[in-house]
Amino acid sequence: MIPSLALRKNPFVWSVMALVATGLATSAHAAEGNAAPAELFRIGPLPVTNAIATTWVVSLLILMGLRMLVGTPKMIPGRGQALVESALQGLKELFEPIVGKRAFASSFPLLVTLFLYIVLQNWSGLLPGVGTIGWGYEADGVFHVTKPFIRPANSDWNGTIALAAVSMLVWAYVVLRHAGPKVILHDLFGNKASKSEIAAAIYYPLSLIFIIVGFIEIVSIAIRPFTLSVRLFGNVFGGENLLHATGFVPPFYFLETLVGLVQALVFTLLVSIYIGLLCNHGDDHTEEHH
Repeated sequence: MIPSLALRKNPFVWSVMALVATGLATSAHAAEGNAAPAELFRIGPLPVTNAIATTWVVSLLILMGLRMLVGTPKMIPGRGQALVESALQGLKELFEPIVGKRAFASSFPLLVTLFLYIVLQNWSGLLPGVGTIGWGYEADGVFHVTKPFIRPANSDWNGTIALAAVSMLVWAYVVLRHAGPKVILHDLFGNKASKSEIAAAIYYPLSLIFIIVGFIEIVSIAIRPFTLSVRLFGNVFGGENLLHATGFVPPFYFLETLVGLVQALVFTLLVSIYIGLLCNHGDDHTEEHH
């Protein structure tokens, strides 16, 4: 077999070549730093951007992938079903101690979906051609992409703010259902000190301090959608520009692979912590009581 034929049949070689070619072809794109998504077409009055198109494609691939792996669930699972069940079991062991047993059933579908969706969206930006093929112009022998056909959804702040808004709406539903208004108000404004352990001269002034802290806590809850969305958007957008500026150098490429996974974990764990702060009180006591 001649060497050239061996190279053509080696998928790893092809992947590396595609990676290098993508990096070389798009090294000039990063300098422009396109923060706004590009509109591809319209459905009635609604614009469809390249980030939205990526959202649809990745969502469709998730559904098709899960359908192909699981198919019709069986008592004795096949390899695909066993793989999915093992992944779900691992995520269950991660999230259940944080959100608590009472809120787990209501919040687990959201947390699993968030993690899977975010990590695949982050990694979609690492594929050759994503964010690097599209309309543009040629200058000094280099083609500058100004309007890519496909772009990672999480590099568009509209996408991450939507994720954060949905997460906080589900958070509100879960904490109202499983904690209730009384627990929420006490957690925000109630005096957490034990009246039997400290003097009254200290206990009652502490109540005023806890009320003030409660209002500060409300402000922190109000800005959670902003902090969640900006953290994810900033990391993905910055990583996208870093890769393009460095021409997809392998160390940065694998660093961004890790960042994509970590940012999905951070976003999902923060949402689970927000739920657990209000719902994960007294689970052990409840279990013992029953």
